[in-house]
Amino acid sequence: MSEVVLRGFGWRHAGRRAWAVREVDLRIAHGERVLLLGPSGAGKSTLLSALAGLLPDDSGEAAGSVEIDGLEPRKARERVGLLFQDPQTQLVMARSGDDVAFGLENRGVPGKDIWARVSDALDRVGFPYPLNRPTAALSGGEAQRLALAGVIALRPGLLLLDEPTANLDPDGAALIRAALTRAVGRDTTMILVEHRVAEALPLVDRVIVLSPGGGVRADGPPAAVFDAHGDQLAADGVWVPGRPLPRFPAVLPPGSPLVRAEHASFDERVRQVTLSADEASILAVTGPNGAGKSTLALLLGGLLRPTSGRVWAAPGGSPWQWRARDLAGRIGSVFQNPEHQFVTSRVRDELSLSGVSPTVASRVDDLLSRLRLSHLADANPHTLSGGEARRLSVATALARAPRLLVLDEPTFGQDRRTWIELATLFASLRDDGHGIVAVTHDADFVSSLSDRTHVLSRDDT
Repeated sequence: MSEVVLRGFGWRHAGRRAWAVREVDLRIAHGERVLLLGPSGAGKSTLLSALAGLLPDDSGEAAGSVEIDGLEPRKARERVGLLFQDPQTQLVMARSGDDVAFGLENRGVPGKDIWARVSDALDRVGFPYPLNRPTAALSGGEAQRLALAGVIALRPGLLLLDEPTANLDPDGAALIRAALTRAVGRDTTMILVEHRVAEALPLVDRVIVLSPGGGVRADGPPAAVFDAHGDQLAADGVWVPGRPLPRFPAVLPPGSPLVRAEHASFDERVRQVTLSADEASILAVTGPNGAGKSTLALLLGGLLRPTSGRVWAAPGGSPWQWRARDLAGRIGSVFQNPEHQFVTSRVRDELSLSGVSPTVASRVDDLLSRLRLSHLADANPHTLSGGEARRLSVATALARAPRLLVLDEPTFGQDRRTWIELATLFASLRDDGHGIVAVTHDADFVSSLSDRTHVLSRDDT
């Protein structure tokens, strides 16, 4: 087990004026289980990276100190296990079993013990495939379970979890929470960042809330923190249990189809899907991990050619056959991993790719303002928090004002305030006649925004 001590800790990314996190004073005792909360951009992920020893001196400016069992984090790395927001960043091998074994081999675990620990870790997270399953064939949620297995297998004294259920279906999320209940004993200190607060509370005994202005906003047992500060925390964007979200019913009936799939398939990932998305309507595509939802989004967005069947989109034809400029002007796509669509080194430049006219500049400024990114206009997109990166990816899809939006997990990583602002934006676009297809595990998105739901099952793959 490990003790964590932070004294006046702060970090500012290179080239940024604002500090990602600052003036944090904390002591986390051996074996404590902590839920780390705060609005988007408060520095939760940065703090976890600091504890894991993953903030190089040449990538920013540090203040204060961080210690794990009295050691500087880089000297305590073998005591720490970190699961990133994006599991793809820590999968390194071609086969799933080899990926979990990789960390054990690097830690010098005896060969006779490795595979028993690999199998145990995969069982604990409910990984549904054999050891030789290709990592490239995994869905986002399956990759997340595999990455967690790799961390659990190391049996760290300090376990850092950055939204471990963010890309999982409800059953998969429940499996992860059950795995953590079994795997995290009193010999492990755990710090968990999670937006599914109500479901996470049984895993923790302490809540710490970071303030975006610096320091710790609240700290204590969960019930005490939420009873004393719940209303104000919710207003500031923190997810607080028991606070309902607004609903956004459509003001217009659905219009003409904007995209239609007819018995569309893609290899073994998606089979025989038939659906349509219409003007002035939001279609939610749901289903378990591995059902092919992200692949379907790529088909509907014109980014994959169906191997059988047909995908048609307005104003006519197969979108995968359109020129890139025409496609971007008609269908805006948001990928599951926002970093995969960033191609410049500045937030503003990401939104300006469609041109430099006064109209484009005005639209860029409006999007930056509406999505709370104005203060990050000159920042490198790859230094944004997970929630900020997701909002930027949505903004890039909107920059050319396409009639149809295809969004993969559009509310991932959002705090309560930015979730409501995104939902308000999507509802406004729908009510202006745009069509939206949203692949999502977010039950609140479905209940608050969607006009129709298409459930994709593994039987469709």
